[in-house]
Amino acid sequence: MRYIVIGGSGFVGLYTIRAILDSLVGDKIFGTHDTQKPQVICMDVHKSQDLPDDVEFVYCDIAKDCSFRFLPSDIVIHLAARAYAPKPPRGNLEQYFREVNVQGTRNIVETMLAHGCKNLVYFSTDMVYGKPQYLPVDCNHQREPFGWYGRTKVDSENLIFAARDQGLHATIFRPRIIVGAGRYGILTKLFTLVRHSLPVPMIGNGKNCYQMISVKDCAQAIVCAINKGIPNVELNLGSYNPPSIRELLSKLIAHAHSKSFLVPTYAKGMKYILAFLESVGMPLMYREQYMIADEQYIVDIQQTIDLLEWQPQESDTDMLFEAYDEYMLHFKS
Repeated sequence: MRYIVIGGSGFVGLYTIRAILDSLVGDKIFGTHDTQKPQVICMDVHKSQDLPDDVEFVYCDIAKDCSFRFLPSDIVIHLAARAYAPKPPRGNLEQYFREVNVQGTRNIVETMLAHGCKNLVYFSTDMVYGKPQYLPVDCNHQREPFGWYGRTKVDSENLIFAARDQGLHATIFRPRIIVGAGRYGILTKLFTLVRHSLPVPMIGNGKNCYQMISVKDCAQAIVCAINKGIPNVELNLGSYNPPSIRELLSKLIAHAHSKSFLVPTYAKGMKYILAFLESVGMPLMYREQYMIADEQYIVDIQQTIDLLEWQPQESDTDMLFEAYDEYMLHFKS
């Protein structure tokens, strides 16, 4: 049995590889009892210095091609994507996202099917939904994203839907914003304000909930999907009972022993300002981020719990504290 993690040098990829290795040691993952020793392979455009020594690295730029020879028994975990972290280059965002998110996914799926490999776990995004039309947002919610990242993820999902008709078994995960030690993304701006005890502006009054998901819980969801035979289904990933943004940020400020304070704003006005900055090439946030920042946004994770016997272990507060503490360690070093 081979577990092939595409994008394995990335943030979610490294946590996923560690979760698979831990499960192999504990005989807690499908394929542990195969006659041949299970193998974990990382496919990426660069090799992370944090990649475990017993993991094989294979260079592959999926935007160009995928010449890897899959085996029918391989389990492929596709995490490679272009998103808003790191910051996209100025220019054609559609092309930037489409090269990896759509063409890369097409290259992977076509190569898998050509080799008779039909086991895929794919990470999409909750941004495919756009503005919530009802709560909690389930996987049957309309897909009307605000920007090119979400649109290219919709297109990549559609490629996978079509491949299911050719025998592909694919579990598609739609996670909320993924948080944990090791990647900060948009949180870097927040953490910088808190570290310097500066005012923290909110988009709106902060009374809405903005659910997140721990990177560790994402990795465990992948293991659970493998153990359940990779069901052909779309599943949300998010935390339990997220607090309001005001409550969450207040707890972070207290945790950091910061003198920062929260500043509510007129949401519509703030969005106009952010849209203008984005239009002139100086984005503080991107449309897909700020358009839902003041929305009550909670995804329905009950189907994920019922089908995979998965449970989120970390609260929004826990994961935010962990990310901030890791950020501070790097800052001090």
